[in-house]
Amino acid sequence: MSLTVHLLGRPHLERTAEEVYEFRGRKSWALLTYLLLSERPPSRSQLASLLFSEADDPLRALRWSLSEIRRGLDDDGTLEGDPVVLQLGPDASVDVDIVARGSSADAVALPGLGADLLEGMDIRGAAGFSAWLLCEQRHLAAASEAILHEAALRAKANGAFNMAIGFAARAASMSPLDENHQALLIRLYRLIGDDAAAKRQLVACTELFDRELGVEPGIAVQAAIREPRYQRRTAVDEASVDALVEAGVAAVSVGATDAGVQSLRMAVGLADDVGSTDHRLSARLALAEALIHSIGGLDEDGLATLHEAHDIALAEGRSDAVAQARSELGYVDFLRARYDRAEVWLIDAAMAAESSPAIMAKSTTYLGSVESDRSNYPGALGLLDQAVSFARVAGDHRREAFALSMLGRVNLLCGDLDQAADQLDAAMELAESDRWLAFLPWPQALRGEVQVKQGDGSGAEELLQHAFARACQLGDPCWEGTAARGLALVADTSGDPGRAFELLADARARCNRFVDPYVWLDVYILDAQCELGIRRSHPDSARWWRRCAIWHRGPRCESSPSGRSCTARRSGTPTTAMPQFSLLPASTIHRSS
Repeated sequence: MSLTVHLLGRPHLERTAEEVYEFRGRKSWALLTYLLLSERPPSRSQLASLLFSEADDPLRALRWSLSEIRRGLDDDGTLEGDPVVLQLGPDASVDVDIVARGSSADAVALPGLGADLLEGMDIRGAAGFSAWLLCEQRHLAAASEAILHEAALRAKANGAFNMAIGFAARAASMSPLDENHQALLIRLYRLIGDDAAAKRQLVACTELFDRELGVEPGIAVQAAIREPRYQRRTAVDEASVDALVEAGVAAVSVGATDAGVQSLRMAVGLADDVGSTDHRLSARLALAEALIHSIGGLDEDGLATLHEAHDIALAEGRSDAVAQARSELGYVDFLRARYDRAEVWLIDAAMAAESSPAIMAKSTTYLGSVESDRSNYPGALGLLDQAVSFARVAGDHRREAFALSMLGRVNLLCGDLDQAADQLDAAMELAESDRWLAFLPWPQALRGEVQVKQGDGSGAEELLQHAFARACQLGDPCWEGTAARGLALVADTSGDPGRAFELLADARARCNRFVDPYVWLDVYILDAQCELGIRRSHPDSARWWRRCAIWHRGPRCESSPSGRSCTARRSGTPTTAMPQFSLLPASTIHRSS
C-alpha cells in the first residue's frame, strides 16, 4: 500500500489497490498544499490567520481541516505539533516534489504535469494564501516546462523523434514566447524530414513574436530551421574523428566559433559511424561545450548534444562522462534560473564523480553559484570553498579562478568588502597567468563594484572601463552588462544620475540580447534600477518595481540578489532548503585518485 498525493490539476489522493478518503472542504486541500510546500513548519496561529481568519473560531476550523488531512493520510503520514510538522511515510510520494526534484522520466508520467497547482480551486476568505498560491503556481509551471523540454531532448537523443515532438509541443503551448521551445520543435520537424511542418511552425512563431514582442525570432530559431535531416554517413577511421575534434576545439579556443562548431558537428556524425564509445563521447562533449560556453545563444543545441552524450555514457557505464554531462546540464539550468533542476543535475554529477577532483571542482562551483543566486549565502560559501580546494587538487587554474570569482561575489553582496577584494584579485591573477582573457571582465567588473562601495570612484571607473572594453571586444553580453552596471554605480556616486540610468538601461539591453541570458544578472541590474529609481524619484520606478516583484515572486528568481538581509542569512537558517549532501574533502579525493 502506497500513497500518492496529486496536487497538479484536480487535487486527489491515490492509494494502491485501495479507496482513499475524500476531503470535504477546499481549505483542507489548501492546508495540505501549504504544509507540503512551505519552507519550514508553520505555527497553528499562522495557519489559522492564513486560511481561517473569517471563521467564527479560526483555531477550531484549523483543527477540523487537520483532522481531515489525517484521515486522508491514514498510516502513510503523521501531522502533529505546534509548529505543525507533516511527515509522509517512506513509500508516499507527492507529484509536485517529483516535478521539482525527480527525474524527467518519472515526471512526464504524472497525469497532472502541465496543469496548475490546485487547478480551478477558489479559496475564499484567504487573500494571503491566494497570493502564495499564485507564486507557487508560477514556480511549478516553469518547472513543468523544464521537465517537458528536458524529456523532449532525451527522446531526441534516443532517436524517438515523434515522442520528442509531443513533449516539445506541450512545452511550447505552455510558454509560446520561449524561443528555446519553438526552436526545439522546429528542429525536430526538420530531423524527421517534415519540412512543411517546420515552416508552418516558423511562420507561426514569427507572427507571434512580431505581434506580442515586436521582434523577430533570434538565432536559436534561425539555426533550427537549417537543421539537416537525420541520415547516416559513410564510415571513416578513428584518426579522422580525432583530427576533426582537435581542429574544432582549437578553432573555438581562438574565437573561430563557427568553423570550430562545424568541425565538431562533422566529428559527431563520423564518430557514430566509427562506433567507438570513446569517440562518440569525446566528440559530443566537445561540441556541447563549444555551443554552451561560446557566445551566440546556442545553448539549446548544446543541451541536445549533452543529452545524447549523457545517455551514451550511462548505457556504457562511463561514470566520468556521465558526471561531465550532468555538470554541464546543471550549468545551463543554472543560467536559466531553473535552480531546482540545476540542483538535481549537479548533485548527481558530484555523486558520479567522487574520484575526479576536476569534475568535482566543476560541479561544486556550479552548485555554489546556484546557492549564491538563491541568496543562500552560507551554503554558497561552503560549496565554493570546496570547489577551490578541488580545483587546486586537480591543478585546474581556470576552475579555481571561476570559483574564487563567485566567492568574491558572495562576499561583495554580504558587505565583506576586504574578503571580496582578496578573492577577486586572486581570480584576476589566475585568469591573467593562464591567459584566460575571455573570462577576465567578470572578476574585473565585480572588483570595480567593490571599489565603488569602498569609496574609490576613480579607481573603480578605470577598472570597469577596462572590463567593459574587453567585454565589448569579446561580444559577451553577460560581461558587458556586468561592467555597465558597475559604471552606472560610479556615475551615480559621481553626481550624474542621468548617466547612471542610461547605463543601467543599456546594461539590461546588452545582457538580454541573446535568447539564453544569465537570468540572475538581468535581475541584479533591474534591482539597481529600482533602488536608484526610488532614491532619485525616477518616473519609471513603479514600472521597474513591478517587474522586479514579478521576478522575485515568480518561477525564475527565488530571492533578491541585492543581499540587503545578508547578515541574517549568514547567521540564521538558509533562505532556500537544499538536500542534505556532504561532499568528500578534497584531500580524500586526492588520496583515492
